[in-house]
Amino acid sequence: MIKTLAWFDGQILPVQDIRISPLSHALHYGTGAFEGIRAYELEGGGGGIFRLKEHIDRLIDSSRVLDLELEYDRQQLMEACRETLRANEMKEGYLRPLCWLGEGGMGVSGMNCPTHTMIAVWPWGAYLGEEGMRKGIRVITSSYERIAPNAGAKNAKLTGAYFVGFMAKRNVLALGMDEAILLDRDGYLTEGSGENIFVVKNGKVLTTPTSSPILPGITRDTVLALCADHDITVEEARFSRSEIYTADEVFMVGTAAEVTPIREIDGRPVRTAPGEITQQLQKEYLSLVRGAHPRAKEWITPV
Repeated sequence: MIKTLAWFDGQILPVQDIRISPLSHALHYGTGAFEGIRAYELEGGGGGIFRLKEHIDRLIDSSRVLDLELEYDRQQLMEACRETLRANEMKEGYLRPLCWLGEGGMGVSGMNCPTHTMIAVWPWGAYLGEEGMRKGIRVITSSYERIAPNAGAKNAKLTGAYFVGFMAKRNVLALGMDEAILLDRDGYLTEGSGENIFVVKNGKVLTTPTSSPILPGITRDTVLALCADHDITVEEARFSRSEIYTADEVFMVGTAAEVTPIREIDGRPVRTAPGEITQQLQKEYLSLVRGAHPRAKEWITPV
């Protein structure tokens, strides 16, 4: 049980003291928007939240997709994240802002339901394991299909949209693997259950384009910027299973996963795991989030 303090509708309360009605619309229909954000202890001292503005902007955009009426603007939500970390005396941790429809009129539309906002925080290490960060993880292609753009809001981070990732992740864990890769309707690779995918072939980096049914991750955007800083050629294009099987390196990225190498795909060893480019980007990313990088000033908000 996570025993921390959370920010709930403008108040700091113990997580276990926050009361949510079992008739909340979001519990029945998945009508919520959320974010995953990390704060890191900085090398120069203190704590810093990585790309807080971008995460909060996406939370607001996701809420607009569901037509949730938020009572708080960007600055208030950003300050609430900082306040929650300070209340817990944490320099480092994982933050979970969440906006959802509460109890009101029942029925699918949720027209008379109020919007609640919460920010929780807890300690969280390597999402896919410390060994996975060092040596790489084992993944399999899932039979579950990523939801097509006309069947959902691919650019929004919505609670109800994660059931496909939930099913895929449960399935691969039952099979003794670490993570799943989901395909689109045409059989091209999209993303993991909660991560974007990068492939390296002949020194060039390939990743799924935002026109595909993926969540355009903030960590994905960060890695693309790091590649540009080092003149690493990047191509955003759809790719098939055969292309990932023959890649030189493969890695996943996400706020929780950070930069995690992949060492095996569908029982096939990746040629190099972790590869040179993967290691370079992982090292630079972990340096960046802790403040030891030229881009740190623009992307880190002090706690």
